[in-house]
Amino acid sequence: MLSKKAKYAIHALIHLARRKEDGPILISSIAEEENIPQKFLEAILLDLKKDGVLASKKGKGGGYYLIKDPEEVNMADVMRLFDGAIAFLPCVTHKYYERCEECKDEETCGIRDAFLQVRNATVDILKASTLAKVIEREAALKKE
Repeated sequence: MLSKKAKYAIHALIHLARRKEDGPILISSIAEEENIPQKFLEAILLDLKKDGVLASKKGKGGGYYLIKDPEEVNMADVMRLFDGAIAFLPCVTHKYYERCEECKDEETCGIRDAFLQVRNATVDILKASTLAKVIEREAALKKE
């Protein structure tokens, strides 16, 4: 399940992507418009800044802004940053691999194979879901 932290990060990123041309956006503005607790949002935005997705400007006209193109920021990377592995089993994770204690033979494990397919399909979908695509999808749904 997606954590609140990851969910809030996605909402904040989409907000910043929509307003990319407006320059830096105040944390208070993002928090209010996206209904995210401001203190929680501050920590989230700092993590995204450390990860190289955002930058910030201090002083008058300051705030946070995207430094990556909305086409380059995908849901898989955001989820991994805040929630870790995108898998149901530790033996099928990409960055967080661990052998399952009860596993007799990883190479022929049917359970592992099934969950590896689920992980791969999930990651493919999440990688294709960039901020730009999410915004496009929302616009298309509003027109219907």
